[in-house]
Amino acid sequence: MSKASSSVDRVYDRLRQMAANFEFKPDERINESALSTKLGASRTPLREALNRLVAEGFLTFQNGRGFFCRSLSPKRIVDLYEARQAIECEALRRAIARASDEEIRAVLDYLNETEPHYKTCESTMELLEMDEDFHIKLALLSGNSELVSMLRNINDRIRYVRLVDLKMILAKKQIAKNEGAKLSAHRIVLNALAARDEDAAVLAMRNHIERRREEATEAVRIAYSQLYVPAE
Repeated sequence: MSKASSSVDRVYDRLRQMAANFEFKPDERINESALSTKLGASRTPLREALNRLVAEGFLTFQNGRGFFCRSLSPKRIVDLYEARQAIECEALRRAIARASDEEIRAVLDYLNETEPHYKTCESTMELLEMDEDFHIKLALLSGNSELVSMLRNINDRIRYVRLVDLKMILAKKQIAKNEGAKLSAHRIVLNALAARDEDAAVLAMRNHIERRREEATEAVRIAYSQLYVPAE
């Protein structure tokens, strides 16, 4: 890898993290000069990294005005959830047709290993990482790298809102912690996949993502207010 490529990748990785975490406020214009100083990057690798993030949906560009952080709105988040739903359901269909029993068993082993911690974990970041890992492992069973790549992109673009949503879920768990045990949504999906029951697997996945999509409006409202709370 050339020195120039390495410089672009370094700047890109940092900017992608900043954009995913909304370190730039929604719809905020990016001050390239200040950003160049902050990151210790020259204009060329910075501009290349910014353009890559526009192509990936993290930033936008307006002719004559420059780069802007993406919007944070219920409509945009719902659109991403719907895209995620379409990708994951199609990946499941492919997985049912292509994945070996051994590959499915490996994902089941992963679920058996992580599910007890998932049910008791109180860290939203750990919960999110476990959830994303599970869904990526399912998508990998499709044998389609493009579906996996699209899912990773969407995961990154909705991560901030999902963290807010998970905080809400944890609060609800504390209220309903005495409820009877039931199969997790992940296990229902995976059981149907292992049985090669396409209709049941896709329905379970669709319902799983739909429940979270329905919470998007409230999660976005809370996320937006958090971004604009003055620092103490």
